[in-house]
Amino acid sequence: LKEGEVLEHSMLSKSVERAQKKVEENNFGIRKRLLEYDDVMNSQRNVIYTRRRHALMGERIGMDVLNTIYDTSVAIVDQHADSGDYEGFKLELFKTFAMESPITEEEFKSAKADKLADQLFEAALQQFKRHMERMAQVANPVIKQVYENQGAMYENILIPITDGKRMYNISCNLKEAYETESKAITKAFQKSIVLHTIDDAWKEHLREMDDLKQSVQNATYEQKDPLLIYKFESFNLFKSMVDRINKSVVSTIMKGQIPFEAPKEVKQAEEKRTDMSKMRAGRSEAAAAQPNREQKKPEPVHVGPKVGRNDPCPCGSGKKYKNCHGREE
Repeated sequence: LKEGEVLEHSMLSKSVERAQKKVEENNFGIRKRLLEYDDVMNSQRNVIYTRRRHALMGERIGMDVLNTIYDTSVAIVDQHADSGDYEGFKLELFKTFAMESPITEEEFKSAKADKLADQLFEAALQQFKRHMERMAQVANPVIKQVYENQGAMYENILIPITDGKRMYNISCNLKEAYETESKAITKAFQKSIVLHTIDDAWKEHLREMDDLKQSVQNATYEQKDPLLIYKFESFNLFKSMVDRINKSVVSTIMKGQIPFEAPKEVKQAEEKRTDMSKMRAGRSEAAAAQPNREQKKPEPVHVGPKVGRNDPCPCGSGKKYKNCHGREE
């Protein structure tokens, strides 16, 4: 065949057609497999994005926080009820809800898990309401003072709130906070914590899902379906992430406090108390040092014979006293 001559044969055309069909089938299978993997991520993404959207809009943030408290109560009871670990149950309540256990050890070992979860939820709900009311009472005097004196200058205000580990600057509308007696601050605090926790947990979950997607490919060597293993393991990872989000949100909200300075009267009393302590310490040191001074006995003064100015100097130099050692006198 010469160069540039067209190759025409039925066997050659069919071979090329079969090869092209195989390649297209293989690529179609790869795309289909990727879509099946993406379906798993999409189902999880819908759950997280819906929850995040509710927190971002803030319309039902109160209901979402109550659901989070309930889910956390159920998770803690399920974690410790089967093993009967009452001490671990008490410790987990203190770490998450910042409260003592409302359930006695006898009730914990005898009652059913559903009843324990409901009882724990009621106690945690009362603790949550008291904590939010106390936070609003602490912030309200400052909000009232700023709004009445400088309300025309500021539209929003930043409220520092700490859980003992991190400091959060919560942005809130000054007028809304004043009209609601600082209840808008607690709502903004809940909204900010939910958003912050979901974002951090979701980014970490995406990294874990990428690692899982790469690792399950080795299941083909064991004659297993990687997609089936991926679905099972991803569900466990997603469940663990949701539990972490719930516990982190509840723990931060329950421990959140607004730092405030002590009143001037308290500061003055503390400074006065400190000054009195210093004075007492100084008197004690003086009293302790005084006996030491009293123990020292005065040494006797020795008086020698008086030497005249024109007399020979006692040092034996042969000079007159006024020209020798008496020169200073």
